[in-house]
Amino acid sequence: MKRSRDKAASELFTALYPRLAGWCRGLVDDDETAHEIASESFTRLWARWSQVKEPRGFLYVTAANLVRDHWRKLERERRAIRRVTTQAGVHSHNEQADPSVRLLVQSLPERLRTPILLHYYADMPIREVSMLTGRKEGTVKADLHAARELLRTQMRRSLDHTL
Repeated sequence: MKRSRDKAASELFTALYPRLAGWCRGLVDDDETAHEIASESFTRLWARWSQVKEPRGFLYVTAANLVRDHWRKLERERRAIRRVTTQAGVHSHNEQADPSVRLLVQSLPERLRTPILLHYYADMPIREVSMLTGRKEGTVKADLHAARELLRTQMRRSLDHTL
């Protein structure tokens, strides 16, 4: 039993790790961080292996949460650097608003961000996003629509500020 479980885990890792790490890489812009997040997602899966019904979904939701934590950490660091440079009277020329989609997605409320990450970045169908988030498919569709509208508005604002 243990041997077949270990074999299944190994096959899952071989099949999903490269894609999960690549997905994370697209979200965090750093190979090392992406591999840390993908590895941690698998570590958390192994710790709950017998209780997880959908390993792929578990991995992506866990990775999305870890990416969110990473983004929060980066934002805290940016704020701290801004505070320090402002207090020191140093002004950076790179403090323009960053209109990148990644930062805009990061700014979405979690209930909208998670479906966007799972559906568009992890290529999961709405039905699977629905199962993983515990929301009805119609709610997921409405959340995706609301997120797209919010992103569209934020992108317009960002572009208006940079012009």
